[in-house]
Amino acid sequence: MHKAISCIRCVFWAALLVCFTLTGCSNQRTNAQNIPPTNVAPPMTVTNELVATPQTNTVVRIKAGLSSSFTDSNGNTWLPDQGFEGGETIDRDPSTSIAGTKDPGLFLSEHYGMTAFSCKIPNGKYVAKLYFAETFDGISGPGQRVFSLNVQGHELKDFDVWAKASGPNQAYVETVPVEINDGTFRIVFTSNAENPEINAIEITPQP
Repeated sequence: MHKAISCIRCVFWAALLVCFTLTGCSNQRTNAQNIPPTNVAPPMTVTNELVATPQTNTVVRIKAGLSSSFTDSNGNTWLPDQGFEGGETIDRDPSTSIAGTKDPGLFLSEHYGMTAFSCKIPNGKYVAKLYFAETFDGISGPGQRVFSLNVQGHELKDFDVWAKASGPNQAYVETVPVEINDGTFRIVFTSNAENPEINAIEITPQP
């Protein structure tokens, strides 16, 4: 009888010990779940601040005298006549022969009698190419059309298309390195004899 009671007591205390052990493990798991994690990155803050990126230089090609765009032999697209102050436009007979170029179409229309040309362009260093050909049959020799140009601060005085091109219907390109500081490229034309004229304008970044 005493042995039976001792066995019952042993089983009771063993069961009670197991119960306390399981309860402790459960509490440890619960407490572990409540501990805030460490080494977690803070949430990302989103702001409206703009990130500045370098401004890309721009190529400008203007085909003076045309009301539609022009594509040259290299596949470059030239914008129609725009950006001029005053003057008139004229388009010559497409059968007119222009020497010294593989793109005679660039020289068969012109803007003449203008006082200035300007266009918006990002600041930077550029090469301005000015395209000329004397195609007016009223000009028969040098000195009959003379004008001056101020190309972004560079003076080209007493500019004679006939003399520069060595005759009529000859392509001539004047190249002028320029620097843009205020977002605007500008040419000022001043007449001397006859009207200033130009066939095309090309502005490309300096290499």
